[in-house]
Amino acid sequence: MVDMHVHLLSSHVGFKRFYDKLAIMFFARRLGANPKRLIKNSYEEYVNTLISSVKTSKRVKKIIVFGIDEKIDEEGRVLHKDNTVCASNDDVLKLYEKHNDVVIPFFSINPLRNDALELIDKYADMGFKGAKFMQNYWEINTNDEKFIPYYEKLKERDLPAVFHIGSENSLPSNRAYESLKMIELPLKLGVKVIVAHMALSYEPLKILRALKRNPKYYPKEYFMLIEMLKIYDNLYADISAILTPVRAKVLRHLSREKEIHHKLLYASDYPVPFSIMLNSYDLRLSKRLKFVFEKNPFDRYALVIGEYFPKDSQIYTNYKKVLGI
Repeated sequence: MVDMHVHLLSSHVGFKRFYDKLAIMFFARRLGANPKRLIKNSYEEYVNTLISSVKTSKRVKKIIVFGIDEKIDEEGRVLHKDNTVCASNDDVLKLYEKHNDVVIPFFSINPLRNDALELIDKYADMGFKGAKFMQNYWEINTNDEKFIPYYEKLKERDLPAVFHIGSENSLPSNRAYESLKMIELPLKLGVKVIVAHMALSYEPLKILRALKRNPKYYPKEYFMLIEMLKIYDNLYADISAILTPVRAKVLRHLSREKEIHHKLLYASDYPVPFSIMLNSYDLRLSKRLKFVFEKNPFDRYALVIGEYFPKDSQIYTNYKKVLGI
């Protein structure tokens, strides 16, 4: 199967942020990386670990890989570039050219760029199969009509667009741009829209409530997304990062919403760390103990998802419809 949501990190990554150091301390080995090498040769070790993990996976055969474009202003001036997450499209291209047996590239092009349409054509011609939006980091209203030519270009080239919807912890994020409203215009214009993370958010001051499995505590936009998936033919949703504690609680509920399974996409959000043992899903302790010893991070993720979506589930093959293959 194909993992529809994997991040390439910046080639300048140095893991200097508190968030990164914490992740390395507790999760580096669980993600298949050597912590010392990750600190010393960060980008090289990350790429080697990523590709090795895919090539040795028993379940995941290819991955959708993207970076994140810079935050810029209306004049194209760079306002912010995160040295951990903001990988360039050219770095994604290099990875694709070297490992095209396992990598499917998506580009990330901030629509404020003056040459955005030309860049879409450039990377589509090079084999890129879709777009990644981080409008909450870019702080742009994706429903602004000035972006219509951008969306029309995506539709013309039959390129799906992944929109981050929901809470964000890896990058500075404006919550006003995290909502489902951000997909209204591209959806209306016929773009194949992929809502990442099942639109699951939480409020930091209400973290205990966010961990509860009772559906009455789920975010309203989660239920809104389910209804929208039933209505819009060009709308899909991925389950990336759904094994993080604040999202894992919905797995049983989502597994029973079979009316939308033909619109769900298998995805992990690698390298976002996740816990097998300390989590909000409803798996028995014996199952957790069994899965926690799986060394390959892609297979470990797949084993848990397999408890909710059996191997014949459509979520493992829906990528064919999205990618047109």
